[in-house]
Amino acid sequence: MPSALHILTLANGLQVTLRHAPQLKRCAAAVRVQAGSHDAPRAWPGLAHFLEHLFFLGNQRFALEDGLMRYVQHYGGQVNASTRERNTEFFFEVPPAAFAGSLERLCQMLAHPQFDLERQVREREVIHAEFIAWSRNPQAQRQFALLQAAGSEHPLSAFQAGNRYSLQVQSPAFQAALRDFHQRFYQAGQITLSLSGPQSLDELQALACRFGQVFNSGRKVQQALPPSFNNQAPLLVRNERQVDVLYPCAPLPAGFEQAVDFLATWLSDTRPGGLPATLRERGWLEHFEFSSLYGFAGQTLLHAGLKLHVTADAEQVRALLADWLAFFRAADLGQINQEYARLQRCRELTASALELARRDSAGQRFEALDAQGLAALERLLETMLAGQVKTPTLAWQLPTANPLLNVKAETTQATAVPEGLTVSPLLPPSRQHGVIYLRWRLTSALRERLWQVLDRALQALREQAAQAGVHLQFSACDKYWQLRCAGNGTVLVAVIEQALAILRFPPSQSWTPGAANQPDVMPIRALLRQLPEQLLGYQDEPLPACTISQSDLDTLWEYSIWNGLSTGLSATDQSALNRAVGKVPGRAGRYLPARIEAVRRWQTLPPVASEQALLLFCPVEDQATGRFLAQQLQGPFYQRLRVELNLGYAVFSAFRQIEGCNGLLLGVQSPSASHAEIVRHIHTVLDALPATLSCNTADKQALAAQFDEQAMTNNDVAEWAWQAHLAGHQQPLLSDLQAAILAIDPPQLQHLARQTSQAELGWLCLANGPAPGENWH
Repeated sequence: MPSALHILTLANGLQVTLRHAPQLKRCAAAVRVQAGSHDAPRAWPGLAHFLEHLFFLGNQRFALEDGLMRYVQHYGGQVNASTRERNTEFFFEVPPAAFAGSLERLCQMLAHPQFDLERQVREREVIHAEFIAWSRNPQAQRQFALLQAAGSEHPLSAFQAGNRYSLQVQSPAFQAALRDFHQRFYQAGQITLSLSGPQSLDELQALACRFGQVFNSGRKVQQALPPSFNNQAPLLVRNERQVDVLYPCAPLPAGFEQAVDFLATWLSDTRPGGLPATLRERGWLEHFEFSSLYGFAGQTLLHAGLKLHVTADAEQVRALLADWLAFFRAADLGQINQEYARLQRCRELTASALELARRDSAGQRFEALDAQGLAALERLLETMLAGQVKTPTLAWQLPTANPLLNVKAETTQATAVPEGLTVSPLLPPSRQHGVIYLRWRLTSALRERLWQVLDRALQALREQAAQAGVHLQFSACDKYWQLRCAGNGTVLVAVIEQALAILRFPPSQSWTPGAANQPDVMPIRALLRQLPEQLLGYQDEPLPACTISQSDLDTLWEYSIWNGLSTGLSATDQSALNRAVGKVPGRAGRYLPARIEAVRRWQTLPPVASEQALLLFCPVEDQATGRFLAQQLQGPFYQRLRVELNLGYAVFSAFRQIEGCNGLLLGVQSPSASHAEIVRHIHTVLDALPATLSCNTADKQALAAQFDEQAMTNNDVAEWAWQAHLAGHQQPLLSDLQAAILAIDPPQLQHLARQTSQAELGWLCLANGPAPGENWH
């Protein structure tokens, strides 16, 4: 179902792109301002990033409590912003009913921000907390070190994040610079507004004209050109087993961004004959990544990152990388560009409204390379190979066509739904998006080590499936393994067939131990990753040290119990899936839903870090009331802990369904507050909550509307059905949840608020430090 794109310029100079995509259920807006951290005065590092934060603090038209962030969250959407070197982005995705209100708030906050000094002082402390976390993050510091390759005169090598000392908000010169930056760049001639959704182009244009006119008229400002890179020779940086190869490239013609994506697609391809496969065959490579760290005005800094085994020779790896680039430059790229065109069409059809809007605002269409793009690629490769080998020495191969891009549905005899599989009607086949979950309960003590084997074995299929718009996930949680596959139904069936074959008999190379998973460097993320296992009562046990083999996997499958759920498939695809699921290893069966004991439990987990992180999961029995309470809690929790107390930039509260368990999830990461102080602040908010609760009809209607299938993303519908399945509910209906939300009365809401505050249903607290004494609760 192709989308339609329309580009226009409003009378005030605002560039607008409109995309009608009838397959979408949600809509999105992206504002791209051609100004970033390198455009701010050098005297005030971080000014552009600081301004990005200030926009979200409310203005005269919409106060903080009714601003973009609260409004979007109220309607179950998502919103964010990003400051880069030469541009700044603001974007959101919401159900259609909330689109006009969200767009109005976005445009108003950018056109008419408030520069209240008291708010600036508070927000500067948030920026400083981000700076502290950034300065302690090894990955961020590694990237900052790599950027030094641009040379001391290039702004890439300078500090741009901002902190308490660079953002001198009390200085009149700083305030003048802040207002001047906004006036100069946040005007119509410097902005692109992109809208995407199922609405007609006429409807989208009416919205753009209505709200886009709020920006002051203006013309495009010529951003200052950056100085030349220090040099253009490839640079190798080695730190233990991490090897980074940097390619400063300039000058490049227009269209080089698409050429970079084209190159990254094929350089990173893991199929036989390519660079990653060759390095892995030699036992050298653990992980490979390739991307652009920076791009502007014909300059780009490309980065190839390789995590190597101890036996690898870094210089030989670098030589092989150059050899592959020489091969690619000399190859006939016509056929592979046709494959890229198929891949791009698939990406466009499966992209979310938000992804479409952001790509449109950046001018990055889902298209094959045209003549200009091919010329940019030629220049790019010429620059990367300057002074290096120009004739390839190895017999490299271009990737073969991905068969999953051309899968066709086959009409065969109908097959009944197998035992163990539940078919949910919640996602209609008309959405052309199927989802299947398969879950195994395991008893083998070797399950964690065997999961690592199977996860490596599925990697190549995962990548091929992703190119075809199907997402394959294989996860482990305590005694459970879960396989999830989502996307076009016909392709999904083909992927599941291959995945099940691999799970039974993984290829021999998968048994070779791979790289250990990289630990989460951000403590709150590490706790979030560990939360599902902790809810299930996970106990850390040493892994058996024996050698594992196919026979161990066979035994594991023999004693495993599985069940699953599918939704969204046509009758033909469901029948084909039924046949495929007939080959699921293990035996079909049911198992009891997870239950959380009504006790207060503190679990200290890694990583130990310089910042304190804490997650509090409060179980909730009634989903409807729990979701409504979470909606009421979100604003006061954020206002108190993030805005007023400045505990840190990672502060959130939400309703979550995890392993079939409903609950309120509260999270805080702070560079200054202790765990005891965080707990005390959370208690204060929860204790005060019953007195502030509102049970008005409008709020209940807004929440109930989020659970209309037509307003939910397809994946959210499937996940809701799966969580209900894990909780033991048979064929739940979204309409029942909506009715329960609308029927909530004040006593229900007050009762749950008191239960939560007093932990009557128990608490699970995860923290990267010990409990603050026996009376922490």
